[in-house]
Amino acid sequence: MLNFPQPPKSYSHVYLEDTDRPLAEKLNPNMRYAMFSTIATGGKSLIKSCKDLHLSRIVCYKTLRPEFANDEIEQRRLLREARVSAMLQHPNTVPTYELGRDRAGNYYFTMKLVHGYTLREILDFRERYDLTQLVDVIVQICHALEYAHSHGVAHRDIKPENILVGPYGEVLLLDWGLAKVWNADGSTNTEATQIYLDPAPDPSLTSRGALQGTASYMSPEQIQRNPNIDARTDVYSIGAVLYEILCGSTTSGLDKIDQIVNATLHEEPPKPSSVTSAHVPSLLEYACMQCLQKDPDKRLGSIAELLRLLQEEWQTDLVPPE
Repeated sequence: MLNFPQPPKSYSHVYLEDTDRPLAEKLNPNMRYAMFSTIATGGKSLIKSCKDLHLSRIVCYKTLRPEFANDEIEQRRLLREARVSAMLQHPNTVPTYELGRDRAGNYYFTMKLVHGYTLREILDFRERYDLTQLVDVIVQICHALEYAHSHGVAHRDIKPENILVGPYGEVLLLDWGLAKVWNADGSTNTEATQIYLDPAPDPSLTSRGALQGTASYMSPEQIQRNPNIDARTDVYSIGAVLYEILCGSTTSGLDKIDQIVNATLHEEPPKPSSVTSAHVPSLLEYACMQCLQKDPDKRLGSIAELLRLLQEEWQTDLVPPE
């Protein structure tokens, strides 16, 4: 288990004056949250911490940045993220508390505030962590994905920045804003599959006019804007994250979007064992490379199949299946 510093006492300590304070006779929904503090500014969203005065707890408050507050597509994505997060009640997803509008009528939703480090921050100090610890993080994210897929949701934005490891060993899959959800008849809307490509020097750009999601972890069918994209895109992406854990490099080793896209579509990534001098267990390498097959029909068929491989005794360096 990865161990990190505990959250500040002011965020976590329970005091009697907070638990027994009476609730106001008349509740004004516009006065529920106070003490706002910005945590992060994303490409389209603004994430803050604030105090829920009704329940005396600090929560995470997410809304759109002012310049996108009236953008119908971004509004729909924020609503989808809030509702998908709320409906996927799993130990490896972040609980959603409330969805509403602020005084200006703009959407917001609140969720559990979790302290910890993203997998990206952890991988920046890869030498401090044992491979077993990091594979356990992937296993827990696979549990979240298996649950989501069984409920008809594909995440479509799996990357180290969207994986959080908390101070008590919790591992959480974040940011369902690009999730694909189907209608009851199996159809989906055009916007749900629309991904924009514009080569740029920053491989992590996700704004409109750039590639939605991070290019290094996107499947070929996602890059190609395949309207029939399904949950197997997440199999590819989690394989790309596992690849980086095993050898310290992305599948292409490149940092320009146009180069990454070309490599993803046309070049086979080298085996992790050929990239790093560190020992790469053969079973993990096999699982990783099976996830990274360009043709979805040739990949591991589901996250459940990947889980079965990751939960085998790979530490004994078993010879992978033919």
